[in-house]
Amino acid sequence: MDTQDPKDSAVARPVLEGPDIARVLTRIAHEIVERAKGADDVVLLGIPTRGVFLGRRLAEKLEEITGRAIPVGSLDITMYRDDLRMHPPRALARTEIPGDGIDGRLVVLVDDVLFSGRTIRAALDALNDIGRPRAVQLAVLVDRGHRELPIRADYVGKNLPTSLRETVKVQLAEEDGRDAVLRQARFRVGPASSPHGPGAHPCAPACPQTSTHRSTPR
Repeated sequence: MDTQDPKDSAVARPVLEGPDIARVLTRIAHEIVERAKGADDVVLLGIPTRGVFLGRRLAEKLEEITGRAIPVGSLDITMYRDDLRMHPPRALARTEIPGDGIDGRLVVLVDDVLFSGRTIRAALDALNDIGRPRAVQLAVLVDRGHRELPIRADYVGKNLPTSLRETVKVQLAEEDGRDAVLRQARFRVGPASSPHGPGAHPCAPACPQTSTHRSTPR
């Protein structure tokens, strides 16, 4: 893992930029076609918010490769999360299932960052209430590690080992006006700013050590 000057620890550093993300999605699309033997029964379901945009981009890549339209939709997992009582109420996103449904199909869930695995567990519960796919796979742009559940992605854009004191933020043009994956230290830490010494967490041991670009673990 790279080391940083404590004075620069709060600076967001790009891990992937626009052209990198485009290449990654092209590679994942080819991997899906190879593993699905043509992707004839593939359905893509993006997890809001940025997973939906990534799912649509993957569908475009798959259409370029296969020459046919790939069904794509979205899967809201808000009411299936296991942390609803620990956070303020959140707005519901939209679940949009392609017209032919998911029964007997290969469903590829698409998300931006894989972290604890709890978002994907919620997605699997949500999917179970909608239909019975032939199989379910997972495609993520970034896998940052620190799994809390036995969940693994089938398609990974970039494996990014991280510290729990770091955040990983995905920006997409549809939502943020640019494409980028940013890695950033959660706290600015230095000998003068931390009573616990250089590199210590400023509020250890009282505060939690988990972080991502959202308010809850993925």
